[in-house]
Amino acid sequence: MPNVRRTHITLPSDLIARIDELVGARGRSAFLAEIAEDEVRRRELLAYLESGEPIWRDEDHPELAKIGSAEWIRRLRGHPPAERAGRPKVRRKAASR
Repeated sequence: MPNVRRTHITLPSDLIARIDELVGARGRSAFLAEIAEDEVRRRELLAYLESGEPIWRDEDHPELAKIGSAEWIRRLRGHPPAERAGRPKVRRKAASR
């Protein structure tokens, strides 16, 4: 179990009742911890996206510099270039109603 500290928070009684209906009184702390963790991650991500710092850096992906992104994706998907090049395109018919 991770390092845990007890804290005191106040919530409206009706909200506590609704939480207890979902997870039970014994599951309240775990539920609130999960919700808080999700919200912290969401806010950190939003702050990062709003910071203007580049999300993609070429130096973080040296494998793409050597072979290129198209070849890297082919390898990732398990399709060698020769196999894909000789394969005809498959056109799917629209579903009739």
